[in-house]
Amino acid sequence: MSNETYVGAVDQGTTGTRFMVFDHSGQVVANAYEKHEQIYPEPGWVEHDPMEIWENTKTVVTRALEDAGVEADQLEALGITNQRETTLLWDADTGRPIHNAIVWQDRRTTDRVEELEEAGKVEEIREKTGLEADAYFSATKAEWLLENADPIKTQRARPADIHERAADGDILFGTIDTWLIYNLTGNHITEVTNASRTMLYNIRDLEWDDELLDEFDVPREMLPEVRPSSDEDLYGHTDPDGFLEAEIPVAGALGDQQAALFGQTCFDEGDAKNTYGTGSFFLMNTGNDAVASDHGLLTTIGFQRSGEPVQYALEGSIFVTGAAIEWLEDVDLIENAAETAELARSVDSTDGVYVVPAFTGLGAPHWDQRARGTILGMTRGTRREHIVRATLESIAYQTRDVAEAMEADSGIDMATLRVDGGAVKNNYLCQLQADIIDTDIARPEVDETTALGSAYAAGLAVDYWESVDELRDNWQVDREFEPDMDRSKADEMYGRWGDAVERAKGWAQDGGE
Repeated sequence: MSNETYVGAVDQGTTGTRFMVFDHSGQVVANAYEKHEQIYPEPGWVEHDPMEIWENTKTVVTRALEDAGVEADQLEALGITNQRETTLLWDADTGRPIHNAIVWQDRRTTDRVEELEEAGKVEEIREKTGLEADAYFSATKAEWLLENADPIKTQRARPADIHERAADGDILFGTIDTWLIYNLTGNHITEVTNASRTMLYNIRDLEWDDELLDEFDVPREMLPEVRPSSDEDLYGHTDPDGFLEAEIPVAGALGDQQAALFGQTCFDEGDAKNTYGTGSFFLMNTGNDAVASDHGLLTTIGFQRSGEPVQYALEGSIFVTGAAIEWLEDVDLIENAAETAELARSVDSTDGVYVVPAFTGLGAPHWDQRARGTILGMTRGTRREHIVRATLESIAYQTRDVAEAMEADSGIDMATLRVDGGAVKNNYLCQLQADIIDTDIARPEVDETTALGSAYAAGLAVDYWESVDELRDNWQVDREFEPDMDRSKADEMYGRWGDAVERAKGWAQDGGE
């Protein structure tokens, strides 16, 4: 067996779970992936089975290590990164969920958010949490679960017992990081970036907020302990009698978008990255200042290292980008994502077609929960190539929406935007993105920066890497894309995008639609 040691990262995403192992230079030495089921009980509702996610986690960890010939005890630490906001409750006695997890995309609590708006509570929520009041975040999901989860699954007969047991700490709340840490170590822990996405955590005071807990009727006793993203005190160890048969420190965790910020080594104020996954998430490091947004962005926690103050970030959350490409597959306009570039290049333009992929509403900077997906400008001559190209353009336009808001709030003009995620393998999209926002696009050699970021956080905690300077040295550019389109043409295309967005807004008349 090799004496080489590594750091592992569980990357638990919206559509599947990946496990990656990284060496000291930040290169991937093992990789395995498993999809999980997307559950749609009603229109606008999205759920995951937490037990399936945990079983898949064990599967991908075991498979990746076996395929690479790496022994579990060669792992110096484990990091976790996760789909954020997705919320579940579980029974502390049995360790089993009392309901499926409610996914970040889920819109079932739209009416509750509108109640908050009517009650004038939006500004208070924004001030404390940095977030817009939205069904996207965990608070209304937890409230819904406490009111609606099947009481039989809590081993009691009356619904009221769910609240009673939660107040006794017998029903536990968590986002997916907490669920995985709990199953790996037995400890009920989250970290600051995930806590900052719950709409229950005060990002300035760095604690669960009593007034918000009262508003959503979430007992403090069911909440996890909040730790730094990279924690020298460790979250715990894996069970040597468990599936890994080794005692490995679990030492770092970050919500997926903050993990990508960390993995892209955006450690300094003004550094920015955009991750293209199911949605796209644009983050800029704002240092030790929680910069309030006047342009529909979120103020959030970027990361925290042991013994250091938190670093904040501005974030633009775009709900649907990669999911729009998946939709093209679902409706048989494409066979796979790889052919989108070829189809888009086969026509000179979209021929006036605009796609607004507001399948789950619009996020930053619009924040319209009732917007819905729209195709505009079609004629009898419209072909699938036009719709495919318009769908790719929608990704670039939504990113420019956020980039302009980011620059207005921060006062920083970005010279370069670091990009990652599955869609950035598409050179056509990267070039289009550079053209539309008039900014250089830098794609790193290791584009799985979400997993890398959580590995970095865990590795720093156990001194596998001694400093962030080592990590900066690891970051290498694969390719840069420079703006090549006439500015006036890009502005004209983007201008019509704004018209299309206005027509998509306010479509759903009921929160469940």
